[in-house]
Amino acid sequence: MLTLNFSQADILELNYERFHYPSPIVQKRMHVLYLKYLGVGHQEIAGMMDVHPNSVTNFIKLFRTGGMNAIKELNYNGSKSELTNHSHTLEKEFERHPPLSSKEAGNKILSLTGIERCPTQIRAFMKRIGMRFLKLGHVPAKADPVKQKKFLKTVLEPVIRDAQKGKCHLLFLDAAHFVFAPFLCQLWCFARKFIPAPSGRQRLNVLGAIDAVSKELVFMANSTYINAETIVNFLKKIDWVYNDRLPLYIVLDNARYQHCEYVRQTAQDLKIELLFLPPYSPNLNIIERLWKFTKKNVLYGKYYDSYQEFQKTIIDFLRKINHVKKIKTELNSLITTNFQTFENSQNLAA
Repeated sequence: MLTLNFSQADILELNYERFHYPSPIVQKRMHVLYLKYLGVGHQEIAGMMDVHPNSVTNFIKLFRTGGMNAIKELNYNGSKSELTNHSHTLEKEFERHPPLSSKEAGNKILSLTGIERCPTQIRAFMKRIGMRFLKLGHVPAKADPVKQKKFLKTVLEPVIRDAQKGKCHLLFLDAAHFVFAPFLCQLWCFARKFIPAPSGRQRLNVLGAIDAVSKELVFMANSTYINAETIVNFLKKIDWVYNDRLPLYIVLDNARYQHCEYVRQTAQDLKIELLFLPPYSPNLNIIERLWKFTKKNVLYGKYYDSYQEFQKTIIDFLRKINHVKKIKTELNSLITTNFQTFENSQNLAA
């Protein structure tokens, strides 16, 4: 049986690049390796990724032989671009000053190398050196990477290990507020599409907690607001669901209605240990990934005639999470206990 030893850096890169690498062929290879890391069998991987079982074996051997660079190599030998001779210089420049457009990149290339190329050729060159046209992200300016790292090492990781051994339950709790409005996204289409926008600002509030090991979801929803009383009722519901008397830990943020004495006292009475995240640390709460997953599946690019239909669709989808195998499989690879810290972010202000 082929075995692999992945470093933490390999795991993080695989998890990201299986969705974002410019080449779909490399994306598939990355996805196969990530599923292998999760312990999925060769035959099941082959079925999930629509490849021959021999290809799964070949990808694993390729990684063992040449690491991540071998997985990215496509062995295509075309004509060499004149810009290739300046790749190192241009990579350094674009790393420091990412261009807003291919036109801006072309002007920078012309000033540095004297070589002029059309926008199409500029885009192709940037893709060849590993650049992608990505939406600019943001991180909380007040986030403290040192506190996040300390919380991970001293608080969260020991509880995760105990949960994986069956010694306790570990849940990640958060609220999502789905506004009854268009959720715009990118589509493959022949002309730009438009989606109707309903009037008003009604929203569905969902309070959820997902199990870090089983990926089971407990949730409650309303169309009014979430306050300390809502949190207390939700803690009682969780206590009712997890009634085997194993220690129960819940990770949550520092929202005022969650941090009050009423909530703390209720948790203490129920023998629930609340693990409050460091301030400005949504990256350490894995249920945030579930909210994005929900938007992608039922909200992006969708129009609902009424708020009632909008509400029902979201709640029905959340109810399926614990029962539909296809959704569970996707969540198993998405909601892992691997965390990205802000100290590893590509920060323009750094």
